[in-house]
Amino acid sequence: MTRVRLGHYAWGVLVWNVLVALWGAYVRATGSGAGCGSHWPTCNGEIIPRSPQVETLIEFAHRTTSGLAFLSVLLLFLLALRILPKGHPARLGAGLSFLFMVTESLVGASLVLFGWTAHNVSAERAVVQMVHLANTYFLLASLTLTAWWASGGAPLRLRGQGAVGAALLLGLLALLFLGMSGAVTALGDLLFPVRNTLEALERSLTPGEHFLVRLRVLHPLIAVSVGLYVVFAGYLVAHLRPSAHTQRFANGLAYLYGAQLLAGLVNVWLKAPVWMQIVHLFLAYAVWLIFVLLAAAALARGARRVELGDGAEAKAVHRGTGGATWKDYLALTKPRVISLLLFTTLFAMLIAARGWPGTGLFLAVALGGYMMAGAANAINMVVDRDIDARMRRTAKRPMATQRISSRDALLFALALALLSYLLLWWGANLLSATLALMGLIWYVLVYTLYLKRRTWQNIVIGGAAGAFPPLVGWAAVTGDLNLFAWYLFALIFFWTPVHFWALALMIQDDYRAVGVPMLPVVLGERVTVMQIALYAVLTALISLMPLVLGELGLFYLLFSLALNALLILKSLALYRQPERRTAVSLYKYSMLYLALLFVAMAVDRVL
Repeated sequence: MTRVRLGHYAWGVLVWNVLVALWGAYVRATGSGAGCGSHWPTCNGEIIPRSPQVETLIEFAHRTTSGLAFLSVLLLFLLALRILPKGHPARLGAGLSFLFMVTESLVGASLVLFGWTAHNVSAERAVVQMVHLANTYFLLASLTLTAWWASGGAPLRLRGQGAVGAALLLGLLALLFLGMSGAVTALGDLLFPVRNTLEALERSLTPGEHFLVRLRVLHPLIAVSVGLYVVFAGYLVAHLRPSAHTQRFANGLAYLYGAQLLAGLVNVWLKAPVWMQIVHLFLAYAVWLIFVLLAAAALARGARRVELGDGAEAKAVHRGTGGATWKDYLALTKPRVISLLLFTTLFAMLIAARGWPGTGLFLAVALGGYMMAGAANAINMVVDRDIDARMRRTAKRPMATQRISSRDALLFALALALLSYLLLWWGANLLSATLALMGLIWYVLVYTLYLKRRTWQNIVIGGAAGAFPPLVGWAAVTGDLNLFAWYLFALIFFWTPVHFWALALMIQDDYRAVGVPMLPVVLGERVTVMQIALYAVLTALISLMPLVLGELGLFYLLFSLALNALLILKSLALYRQPERRTAVSLYKYSMLYLALLFVAMAVDRVL
């Protein structure tokens, strides 16, 4: 057999093992795991069972196909040792594949021998179910890498990968955690079926219910959080390690994860039928394997590193000049920018609680919210370091002055984001942590990486990232999002163009010099001031919606009328005289406007 044929065989072994794993899921979902009793490797004490029962046939078919999978992996390992030279990475991959195939067989045997099948509801079964899922992931990852390397993929270079390596490792761990939570959720669906989604939610929130029931509600939020991060990490890695493979895998990852989330929703809606569970699991395997291939392509020896560049200046940015202080790392988080975002987060908590939400919760959300926003700003500085160095307003930022390397800045941002997520989950709830992560992803992926340098609509669409903080604060207090919470989101969404385009008018020469298509640069000052006036009117109208809904009263009405009148007057003044003086006035007032509007809502809710 040639190396080319070995590569083809390795891909075939991977496909076969995916099918066997899916059949194993079918065995679990149908409750057929006890079809051969507590006997292993025999089936009910027989080598070939004579029982006509469907459960026995299903379980025996799984054992037969698993045995063939074991032999296929063993043959792959032997062929790799024979055909490939010493030191070839595919030999290592094949060896790991065989190792995880052995452990896969042992875990499967333990499920049967200890009776952790059918309708067993013990905690031990749940733990072993997670171990089984993790081992399957490791087996499929090893087979994927073996096939990739046997087909000509370059070996890995693990040292010196910095933030890219950390981002990929965190993504792999997140997907593994998600898969394990999915395994437990699927077990709960089998053992504790429900009639509808509402019943599932009610039972999962009921104290005293079985832990498998109570864990069910967490999986969708974990899936959204992990999906957001994985897609973000995929595109960030493709940006920092650009190649045809990384771009293709990053795009495939985004599409597949979208399909998986949709399948998850359908699975919940249909009350987890067996066929839908299999489709959902297949997409989970596909996402995992695409991410493994993305990591293999990005960490390969000789992979292009965009942050290294070709010149001395680019290398200095990557390495940094050294001597960075805590003040430089604090500056990476953009404290002044965060202050207003954090203000809306905390006052949304006061609005939701109709008073003080509790000191512990308040401090946890304050710190967690700052860290998540700071992580987003740090990543933004890394991506925009080239244009920041050429703009007067941003020329003294630590990335522009090269005091901090891009690697250290990204590691700092990833650490902040992870700690923030864990703190918000622990101190508040999983929904608030997920929403904070969604804000980071929107700011970095949608605004910074995709829209900012492509269209003048960047701030209209990308500015939605700044509207997530009040959702975080509201969810931290209530655990859900009602219509009022989404009103706060809409208020900031329509306020953002007024605020930012006033700033863009002030520094349009900087944007023009670096080629960023902000509205004044693309369509001119007259169109910009007209858009500002339009969005000011829309903001004023939206600010009155809670009055129509009956959520706020007379105090807010009087206060908001005064604030909105001044906002519109200043926007009209800018329209009549589009000068720096009037732009500065509107820019400064817009910040005061939003802050006072949230204060008025909080006070009115208390009164």
